[in-house]
Amino acid sequence: MFSRALRILPLLALLTMPLAAQSAADLAGAARKATDLLLSEKYADLIQMFTPDMRKALPESTLMKLGAQIKTYGGVKSVGDPQPRRIGAATIVVVPVKFATQNVNYQWSVNPAGLIVGMVPLPGPLDWQRPDYSKPDGFKERDVTVGEGEWKLPGTLTVPNGAGPFPAIVLVHGSGPNDRDESVAAVKVFRDLAEGLTSRGIVVVRYEKRTKQYGAKMAGLAKMTVADETVDDAVAAAALLRKQPEVDPKRVYVLGHSLGGYVAPRIAEEDGKLAGLVILAGNVRPLEDVIVDQAEYLGYKDQQLAGIKTVQAKVKKLEVGDEDGPAVMGVPVSYWVDLKGYNPAEKAKTLGLPMLILQGERDFQVNMKDFALWKAAVGSSKGVVMKSFPSLNHLFVTGEGKSTTAEYAKPGHVMPDVVSEIAKFVNP
Repeated sequence: MFSRALRILPLLALLTMPLAAQSAADLAGAARKATDLLLSEKYADLIQMFTPDMRKALPESTLMKLGAQIKTYGGVKSVGDPQPRRIGAATIVVVPVKFATQNVNYQWSVNPAGLIVGMVPLPGPLDWQRPDYSKPDGFKERDVTVGEGEWKLPGTLTVPNGAGPFPAIVLVHGSGPNDRDESVAAVKVFRDLAEGLTSRGIVVVRYEKRTKQYGAKMAGLAKMTVADETVDDAVAAAALLRKQPEVDPKRVYVLGHSLGGYVAPRIAEEDGKLAGLVILAGNVRPLEDVIVDQAEYLGYKDQQLAGIKTVQAKVKKLEVGDEDGPAVMGVPVSYWVDLKGYNPAEKAKTLGLPMLILQGERDFQVNMKDFALWKAAVGSSKGVVMKSFPSLNHLFVTGEGKSTTAEYAKPGHVMPDVVSEIAKFVNP
């Protein structure tokens, strides 16, 4: 019914940047209107918002069948705020809808004229259930603020019962506008880790990512870099931990997942006081190379794959001084240029810090090629522990067979063994 490219595009992009503020409202309004028309069964009016190709792909007869399926979800309880994002050249607006029996994220692709060129209903977040390794009677939570001034971020601190002092860890998100729980469809990676690790005697701070909390404002930065997106806030979070009365300031660690793992050595260098790093599925290869790998894994062929490789080649040619050029893949040129020549494994080698590097062998977003590069660079270094898990995907959730995008929609938790490995490393 819908184009295959649209279904997989969101997982292709390691970087998901907000749209410019001046266009976001119009695009969000178009998607919200389309959602309202769909839910109210005004299909003839909805079709008027489609491009000609979309009208052929999703005629009124098909919309009626979709409407019949929607009725099985029960009544609409609420419609959330539209969330516009640019992913590559596409403009995607997600409208979350809560029904009586389930949640659905309606993902609309909208062109610059405000017409709908694609729509995919995706499973919305499910009610999170605590994993068995979370022991809520053994810890308490409190709200905190990471950073200060115009970029201050709301966060959550989980603290073991007792006086301490305890070791502590900062959780640093992967790509995209993540919330403090690093919610991905049915999985909450960081909430699992926070409660699991605090149940093992470790203070944990997690926070809203800057691109989540200040999406439109971030889009207005003319020359944004990974420091603006990720590094500066992680350093601020580590400083916050050192000020907590329950924390041993000499035992503060950073855990980076995916993009967070990629930039973890930069965070450590900027901070200068960390006790060690935990890297979960952190890539070593440049982002543009990882994106091509993802495209090939997901079955991109011919013109689609050629287009991704063209972007890869364009990024490779960027140099200092090109920062004022047009965005590449929806990402400011300054971001790409800032990462030119950056090799996290080689950077980590110069730090001399203890490191725990974990990898899921079924992960297709950051795969075993990167794990091998970490091993070659730092695997024999003192204080470095490396381990891969045959059954785990990119979210460190257990599965079987070839990992797919649909897997993320299934309820699951970070594997207990992963929590145990981190706890042993941070709090031996």
